[in-house]
Amino acid sequence: MSIQRIHSNERLSGAVTFAGLVFLSGQVPGASSDIGGQTREVLEKIDTLLAEAGSDKDHLLSATIYLKDIQADFAVMNEVWSAWLSPGQAPARTTLQAALARPQILVEISVIAVRR
Repeated sequence: MSIQRIHSNERLSGAVTFAGLVFLSGQVPGASSDIGGQTREVLEKIDTLLAEAGSDKDHLLSATIYLKDIQADFAVMNEVWSAWLSPGQAPARTTLQAALARPQILVEISVIAVRR
C-alpha cells in the first residue's frame, strides 16, 4: 500500500491517504472575520479536500476543532457545524481552545475520514 499526499509542500500536506483512511491537516479560513463565516469557509475547504481524497463529510470518523475563544465562539461554531453535518452522520469530536497561528484566525478544524 502506498501513501498518497495531496497539496503538499516542504512542511505539510493538505491531505494524506493510506489504507482507506483520509487524514486532513488543520484547515483555516481565508477572508471571513466572524466565527460563523470562518467556520463555513473551513468546512467548504474540508468538503473540497475530502472530495479530492475520495471521501466526503458522511464518511468522517473524527474531528478536532480548535477555537481561539471557546467561550465567545462555541455556540455559533456549533450552529454552523450542525447545519453542515448530514443527519445521523456526526463523527467523534473534540473541541478545545488554542492559540492559533495568526491572530485573525478564530477556528481551525482537522478531520479523519474513510474513503467512499
